[in-house]
Amino acid sequence: MTQTDLMSWRMEEDPILRSTIVSIVLLDRSPDQDRLIDVMYRAIDVVPMFRCRAVPSSIPWIPPRWVGDLDFDLSWHLRRLTVREPGTWKEVLDFARTAGMAAFDKDRPLWEFTVLDGLADGGAALVVKVHHSLTDGVGGMQLTREITDETREGESRRSARETMTSIDHPTGANAVASALGTAAGSAVRQGARAVRHPAVTGRGAARILGSALRMTRPATTTLSPVMTARSTRRSFGVVELPVAALAAAATATKCSINDAFLAAVLLGMAEYHRRHGAVPPELMVTLPISLRTDRDPLGGNRISLARFALPLDIASPDQLMRRVHDIVDSWRNEPAIPLSPHLAAMLNMLPVAVTGDMLKHMDFVASNVVGSSVPLYLAGAEITRQFAFSPTLGSAFNVTLMSYTTHACIGINADAGATPDLSVLMAALSDGFRAVLALCPRGIDAAVMVSC
Repeated sequence: MTQTDLMSWRMEEDPILRSTIVSIVLLDRSPDQDRLIDVMYRAIDVVPMFRCRAVPSSIPWIPPRWVGDLDFDLSWHLRRLTVREPGTWKEVLDFARTAGMAAFDKDRPLWEFTVLDGLADGGAALVVKVHHSLTDGVGGMQLTREITDETREGESRRSARETMTSIDHPTGANAVASALGTAAGSAVRQGARAVRHPAVTGRGAARILGSALRMTRPATTTLSPVMTARSTRRSFGVVELPVAALAAAATATKCSINDAFLAAVLLGMAEYHRRHGAVPPELMVTLPISLRTDRDPLGGNRISLARFALPLDIASPDQLMRRVHDIVDSWRNEPAIPLSPHLAAMLNMLPVAVTGDMLKHMDFVASNVVGSSVPLYLAGAEITRQFAFSPTLGSAFNVTLMSYTTHACIGINADAGATPDLSVLMAALSDGFRAVLALCPRGIDAAVMVSC
């Protein structure tokens, strides 16, 4: 594991911080079982990590190793069930919610796929459950491309990514020595640069140090006076709207889709707190920032977690969107962002209780994942929607936007202790999205649908 993967793994010591990603993939028909088994074996060949279990190190601060599971049994990980009647969306959502609350068997690879047949409309659903230490959101979408086709027949299958190969990583005392050697080499190189350009290097080091302190500063209290409790109970809900409408609202204010998304959530949060009689001026958000490049292997985590305050006291959607744009842009350009793996290593040396306390004082997590712009098929079944329910990471709720063809599919994973009134939360969030979509030019479909 990388240090970023290790952070997700270690957090499990506190069940409130359980790092489980759940996704619901809606299908227009039941996928062919033989084809599904075949495609899963092919995907595992491309990403061998999904055949591995995590073996902890006996040396503190050394991440667990991914070791091939000699007892690997695909039937444990790929399951098939029939939902109880009446076979509606509610039954699918309830199954996914329960799956998200259940811990993994850590003596096996950390993933489960469950096909749910018996939906009333003749369709099916695939509930994907993956531990965050295996992949992040962008990596998850790359993995989705490995098990899907662009036609129902599947004959024009894309060539798979180059198969990942195992790399000899130093373990035990050698790992410690390797890390110290790397740090020493880096220190020598930085020292040489400082001798040549002491003023420039000094200013740069001060900027990076200040940035690192901002990124790792403790959070001692939630800014929300309402969403303060934390529990292991979870509630799931979804919001759906046209991608074109969200894009048009963003374009109208010369902002990005992500700016429009965050502004809608903030407007929803202002409404939620207003209904509880206490609207704070700001809320603290955790925003995953992807560091993944085309050179990175499939799987694993290539993200940085930025934590900062966003305003709740701006009622105008366009003004709020511009303010969000400025704040997020400044955090994306923090000098210490590229050093995130090293910051993760530093945080991993702290007790889980310390880092966990920091995360539990964040108000919510927001994530935006770009999905496929073209229809995809899984073993002969067309994917019609895809919703992601990412972990709360100790906050009151996680809201994840995943685009798929023309749909913006938004999954909400809420801590039921922090937000016991899910229907009120969902109504407030849907109001926030309607307020943002009101910026769309006339003639664009801006319908917002919500269910929980």
